[in-house]
Amino acid sequence: MAPPVPLLAVRGSDGTSLLRGPPSCEQHSAFSGDSRPSRCVTFSRDGTLFGWCNGQKVSVVKASDGSAVSTFDLPKTSLLDFSPLGRVLATWQLYSKSQDVQQGDANLQLWDLQSGQLIKGLYQKKVESWCPSWSEDESICVRSVNNELHFYENNDFNTIANKLHMQKVSDFVLSPGGQPSKVAVYVPGSKGAPSFVRLYQYPVLSGPTAALANKSFFKADKVQMQWNRKATAVLVMASTEVDKSGASYYGEQTLHYLAVSGETAAVQLPKKGPIYDVAWSPDSAHFCAVFGFMPAKATVFNLKCDPVFDFGTGPRNAAYYSPQGHILVLAGFGNLQGQMEVWDVKKYKQVSKAQAADATSFSWCPDGEHVVTATCSPRLRVSNGYKVWHYTGSVLHQQATPAGSELWEVRWQPCPSGIFPERPVKYQATATQLGSTQAAPKQAYRPPALRHVPASGSGKLHEEEPPQDLRPGAAGEKSLSKAALKNQKKREAKKAARQLEAKGDASPPPLPPDPAPVSNSQSEPSSSGDLETDKKIKNVKKKLKAIEELKEQQASGKVLQKNQLEKVQKEEQLLKELQDLQIGQ
Repeated sequence: MAPPVPLLAVRGSDGTSLLRGPPSCEQHSAFSGDSRPSRCVTFSRDGTLFGWCNGQKVSVVKASDGSAVSTFDLPKTSLLDFSPLGRVLATWQLYSKSQDVQQGDANLQLWDLQSGQLIKGLYQKKVESWCPSWSEDESICVRSVNNELHFYENNDFNTIANKLHMQKVSDFVLSPGGQPSKVAVYVPGSKGAPSFVRLYQYPVLSGPTAALANKSFFKADKVQMQWNRKATAVLVMASTEVDKSGASYYGEQTLHYLAVSGETAAVQLPKKGPIYDVAWSPDSAHFCAVFGFMPAKATVFNLKCDPVFDFGTGPRNAAYYSPQGHILVLAGFGNLQGQMEVWDVKKYKQVSKAQAADATSFSWCPDGEHVVTATCSPRLRVSNGYKVWHYTGSVLHQQATPAGSELWEVRWQPCPSGIFPERPVKYQATATQLGSTQAAPKQAYRPPALRHVPASGSGKLHEEEPPQDLRPGAAGEKSLSKAALKNQKKREAKKAARQLEAKGDASPPPLPPDPAPVSNSQSEPSSSGDLETDKKIKNVKKKLKAIEELKEQQASGKVLQKNQLEKVQKEEQLLKELQDLQIGQ
């Protein structure tokens, strides 16, 4: 039996519609759509139900044939979500008070989808973590209330079955999968005490030995916690709003690892700068981090937090594993140009490179073969639209939003795991009417002070590092320097000469040509004829070379001394001085 074709929900100012996924990408015939603008849309976890609010009511239908399941008179609903088994619909609207009711109305409501009756009305003023978290079998449900975690069992929201109370619990994440359920809890530091994350297994929530793991750290205004799919470990990205050293506009981030076995670690990242994204592989044994000042590094780590493969550096700030885990997309969205690098994770070989300019969202189709990129409002209010791609770089379908209209969201219909098995990775673009959109090479940015100075041989402001396989015994475990490569060629030539002499041929083979010399950051000007000027130029270049070496040491993690930092800060002044000297020749 052929697997189903996932649907794609499209929400915008012109209404809500459902498309059948690739290859047809046509309107879903069983769903007529809604011409009114929708506040929100969502699918159930297994994809069988589709719900939306159009500002008049909340509607829930079967995704397969569009038949109505339930309708709720909730015109102000801003967010909605289904419980994992589709038994409960959670709706949320902005909290408000009235003169008649000082406490205000319960703005978080839980509805029984079978009967359409209200199960429980709750108060949830903050939109962050508005929806309760269920275990996969719905035996446990958790929500945060006044620095406590309240646990409910079997969707009985009239009785709190258990509580986890800690001072100032700020965030929590319930583990995926079945029983036993685990929960990761974050408590921010105060009065000089560090922040910490602890792991618990329900229902053991108190006592000196209750915590499965505990990790303390400083420099954390907020955290993002991610469980792996098998619920054996958690990644915690801690961040501060401001980097006190002034090195980064993004604040300062650190990455930590906790396992349910009790092991913890701070993940050591070999390049300084922001941590843009962290993603678990679906195999739960690896994770990918994108980090460092641009061009950013991307590295895959194992459960010992050791690097396994380094993708080098490039213009990227996001990582997306396919649902089957066999493909990884490294992308640069937002203030970058939308480059998407597609990698075969098993072979660590690049499949394709495409560009989705101005994309504000990216998501994998459950089939592991296709992705959708979109330019949505309010992030960008012009050039709204979306594209459905094959991972080899071909665009199968694209839709531009008409002038005067806005696209707000595109969302794939989820499918149960196992519906789409992993397929062999293709390295050639699939046939398509719209063709391939491989990223075209662009001229590197040059600072204004250097634009009328001849370009260096590389033509790049920052050299990008090549990929590097760090697995034990992998070929090319360490990249050879140019000097080492030259010496290696000489050794090979001498070995060949000895072999020829042993055969009676006394004429040795010629040495291979030396690698072309690498251009300096400034091209060598001709002599000015003025010895004093030439001496000044040589002196300035010597200082710039020293600064370049200091910057490389800083990028490798070395802490520079005060006088060295002062030298680095004089780089622009020296470049201007060099420019003036060369122009005056």
